[in-house]
Amino acid sequence: MDMENQARVKAAAEKYNPEELVVILGGGEAESSGLAAETVTVGDPAFAGPLAGVSLGLKVYHILEDEVKEACDPKVYEEQIGMMEMVLDKEAITQEVRRIREQYSKY
Repeated sequence: MDMENQARVKAAAEKYNPEELVVILGGGEAESSGLAAETVTVGDPAFAGPLAGVSLGLKVYHILEDEVKEACDPKVYEEQIGMMEMVLDKEAITQEVRRIREQYSKY
């Protein structure tokens, strides 16, 4: 997760109740999605950005997770995410983000 997005997430967590925030990721690989999930829960693992050493514990999901898909308008999801769902390794990505969420999320 780049530093600009880290700053946005940190600002949102400071402005709003973190228990009510959910981060939705859209990365195309399990490893990068896992790193982004880790960043918004326990802090930037590279210790380089605004979330270095900052444990927000936010709930984090990937756009490909069934829970997110079910919460979206089916037509919009298909138009915006349908192709991505067919070409990416959905299982690996969602397992990695779920693992991070279950291990580190405070909320």
